[in-house]
Amino acid sequence: MKIGFIGDIVGSPGRNMLEKYLKKIRLEYVLDAVIANGENASHGFGLSAQNAKELFSSGIDMITGGNHSWDRKEIIPLLDSLPILRPLNYPEGVAGSGVGFLHVKGKKVAIMNVMGYFTMPMVENPFITTKKVVEALRNEGIEDILIDFHAESTAEKRTFHLMLKGQVSAIFGTHTHVGTDDLIIEEGTFYVSDVGMSGCRDNVIGMDKAAPLKRFLTGLPASLDVPKKCKKILQIVICEIEEGKCIDAFKLRIYDDKDEIFIQKALHE
Repeated sequence: MKIGFIGDIVGSPGRNMLEKYLKKIRLEYVLDAVIANGENASHGFGLSAQNAKELFSSGIDMITGGNHSWDRKEIIPLLDSLPILRPLNYPEGVAGSGVGFLHVKGKKVAIMNVMGYFTMPMVENPFITTKKVVEALRNEGIEDILIDFHAESTAEKRTFHLMLKGQVSAIFGTHTHVGTDDLIIEEGTFYVSDVGMSGCRDNVIGMDKAAPLKRFLTGLPASLDVPKKCKKILQIVICEIEEGKCIDAFKLRIYDDKDEIFIQKALHE
């Protein structure tokens, strides 16, 4: 099976890139399913019901979240009725689930959404929580397991991978919005510290540069805003998985003002 994963979608520029290119990508690369992080899809903060509908219509099968999952209250009841995940390691009783399932080529594929510790909201230990759930899934006979690890620190993400390599199919880092080049396949597990955002690429992590500049130059607060006009990028990792193991992976970078698609292959160790 071939699975596509899209990192943080930031505002309407990110959604527009998906609307324009995702269905073409699905056809050209024969993708069986696409997962995307949508916690910044609505003007950079949270996910609205309308924008969730747009993302599903553009070709996404499941949406993952993170620390901004709760920014739009209208989405909370939909966490229990639509294929939208929130981080697994929020306490019991919180709406929604951190684990979802897709049926691909007759197989049950588990998708997990986990949030890191460093600089993030108060959550349960992501390492202990994830380890228990992965063991339970494998005991049920589910071997195709993909994880969106929404975390700030690359060291935390790398340690997470070292704990789980050989036990899950793929670990996709999200949250920083800045794509990293450490795509690797170890013991059948794909890993990248951060897939990178889809949205405005010529400002600051998808947001207009004015507010960050004011903050750094004056120390005063300023509200982040998604630019109305910008140069845009779409970033997607494609993994080929057989019997729970990733056998090949690469990342596509598509720019709205260039004809070429840039491809980065994962290193096999």
